[in-house]
Amino acid sequence: MEEYKYLTIVEWAKNYIASEHLKPNDRFLTEKELCSIHGVSRQTVRQALMRLESENVISRVRGSGTFVKGGMISAQDNVKNIGVISTYFSDYIFPHIVTGIERVLNENGYAMQLAITHNQVTEETQALQTMIAHGVQGLIVEPSKSALPNPNTELYMQLKKNNVPLVFFNARYPWSDFSCVAMDDVAAGKLVTDHLFECGHKKISGIFALDDIQGHKRYSGFMKSCLEHESQTAENDVMWFSTTEKKTLFQYREQKILEIMKNYTAIVCYNDNLAIKLLQFCKEHGIKVPDDISVVGIDDSKMSSICDVPLTTIRHPHSRLGECAAETLLKLVRTHSTAPIDTFFPPELIIRKSVKRI
Repeated sequence: MEEYKYLTIVEWAKNYIASEHLKPNDRFLTEKELCSIHGVSRQTVRQALMRLESENVISRVRGSGTFVKGGMISAQDNVKNIGVISTYFSDYIFPHIVTGIERVLNENGYAMQLAITHNQVTEETQALQTMIAHGVQGLIVEPSKSALPNPNTELYMQLKKNNVPLVFFNARYPWSDFSCVAMDDVAAGKLVTDHLFECGHKKISGIFALDDIQGHKRYSGFMKSCLEHESQTAENDVMWFSTTEKKTLFQYREQKILEIMKNYTAIVCYNDNLAIKLLQFCKEHGIKVPDDISVVGIDDSKMSSICDVPLTTIRHPHSRLGECAAETLLKLVRTHSTAPIDTFFPPELIIRKSVKRI
């Protein structure tokens, strides 16, 4: 997905300038060096350099090279600048969301300043402080560890006090009354679980993210479906995990997962990323999907249709959600309003081959 990588290079370049303490008129890296560092084509690097130049971060002098300029753009430069803070960017559904945001902003004459938090609250703190210091005219934010207490409340209150419009996407902190654009995650969890019951499954378990509001809402939808279908055992073996342990989940909780598979005929996964890892876990343990266990995900990521067993899932609005978040923010900017405007996209079930009819 090289067409999205230039934004990652833009973010990396800003961090590089700061970490190397480069000053105005210091020489910046060459196109060849950037291609080597990031493993991308010259076209992608040139796209990144064009963005950095438009944001007043660098200047390119024909025949001389690329130099650090005066720093990131600010409100005093009379450039319409919107800050975008995302937990991730380079994979899964995030490139589509961010490029959807960027497309709407560009069409309306706004520049986008992107920061990635890697779902770390401390990195969110730094991103917010940087955006505030650079005088952005609005913010589009995906919250980090959205189900946990957040120490950045004062920064968000500062934004509200200064009438800086903000739109959360994918989730919203429970204490916040800012606008939010997201998929209806409760309905998504319910719809995919309803499908399992409709396929004859009576014993259904789930694996959900503990520190993420999306995980809580998808669990809520899962439980609503279970209660409607008079399933009394589902919550007993629901497994919760922290997003920080997602890489080691199947290694350190192997026995718990195998125990669930012995007692249940289907598993609802928090998202496709987790579901695809579960498919691999099943393959390694000689468990056949869907013959031995049915697996469903949520988000309809790119890999869900091309993995070993194409995944039944819920389609995430991806680019359209990003576009809607940008459209909502621009409406708030133009009306000088901070009154919340919420949009929740209805889920759509995508049926593939990972569910067995009983």
